Amino acid sequence: MQQRQIPFGKPQLGDEEKAAVAQVLSGPMLVHGEQTAGFEAAFAERAGCAHAVALASCTAALHLSLRARDIGPGDAVVVPAMTHVATAHSAEYCGAQPVFVDVDPASGNMDPERVARAADQAGNVRAIMPVHYMGLPCDMDAIGTVAARHDAMIVEDCALAIDATYDGRKAGTLGDTGCFSFYPVKHMTSIEGGMLTTNDDTIAARIRKLRAFGYDRSLGERAEPGVYDIDALGLNFRMNEVEAAVGLAQMAKLDRFQEARAGNFAALSEALADVEELTIFSPSQGKAQSSHYCLNVVLPQDGSIARRDVVAQLKEAGVGSSVHYPVALPLSRYYREKYGYKPGDFPVAEWLATQTISLPVGPHLADDDPAYIAEALKSAIVKVCG
Repeated sequence: MQQRQIPFGKPQLGDEEKAAVAQVLSGPMLVHGEQTAGFEAAFAERAGCAHAVALASCTAALHLSLRARDIGPGDAVVVPAMTHVATAHSAEYCGAQPVFVDVDPASGNMDPERVARAADQAGNVRAIMPVHYMGLPCDMDAIGTVAARHDAMIVEDCALAIDATYDGRKAGTLGDTGCFSFYPVKHMTSIEGGMLTTNDDTIAARIRKLRAFGYDRSLGERAEPGVYDIDALGLNFRMNEVEAAVGLAQMAKLDRFQEARAGNFAALSEALADVEELTIFSPSQGKAQSSHYCLNVVLPQDGSIARRDVVAQLKEAGVGSSVHYPVALPLSRYYREKYGYKPGDFPVAEWLATQTISLPVGPHLADDDPAYIAEALKSAIVKVCG
């Protein structure tokens, strides 16, 4: 096959986004405007929730979710060992302790039995943060049971799970809050930015205050311009109007993006189904349906096929890849040194960290790119295995 260049991800931006940005830049409002309000309303409608709050990032949404319930020093927050660092860092920002649990070898999601044991042992669990790994929702029934027993809030990390469903409900509506990312190579982008979803009026109001310094009156509520008080320790976590305008334009294309991802995922998965060396998680498990962020293939746990060698061969063939995620988070230097975790404590997460390869399925792929990617991977494995 002729050499190609297929990046792992590529933002799908067009004339609609450019026109939306130009309109904002020609107007008087760069923050606090109608683009942000419109983006929030559109996202809430799509997610099927009462409130959507636009923020600077998904990390900000995770952080403010915990702040909304005054979680802090002396509290514990249960998080999976296989996740982006932002999940655990959000607990650290509040002074709470992240309590890590290993993940399910069939999905990469946090293991509910381990969640239950960790919550019982910690005794002071105030929150559980299920990460919908690669866009597949966690077992939210089981996690909800544990949370109810400990009166803990559920903060869904939906960074890769927009439009994913569990028992017919959208990710982001399955707990107290849902936290989404619009990083450039996600399902849709707002350049940077995030969104928090919730059905809790009190949480929504608190987070709207906390995202803007703790002002007691928003811009539109001030009877006298520029006059307000501060009654909370807030942050500057707002989304600006340019980002919101891009987000709104992207939402108009999201159905097409999602259809392409699902089709590319199915084609690539089918093409790799006969490769015995690979573990591929099903995008449909129990009540959970994936958002098809990417296709993860996992090499053998015994290390008999070195990931770096396979990735090098893919790169030579022009196939971009990524890793989700490159370290079992409790074994990263920060958490290992602070809490004393050691290799072997999280065997499934450690396997995924060392042997996962994330392959592209985004809407930037051409129709026959999944077949090309599959052949490149098969060839890479043959070459590496000698």
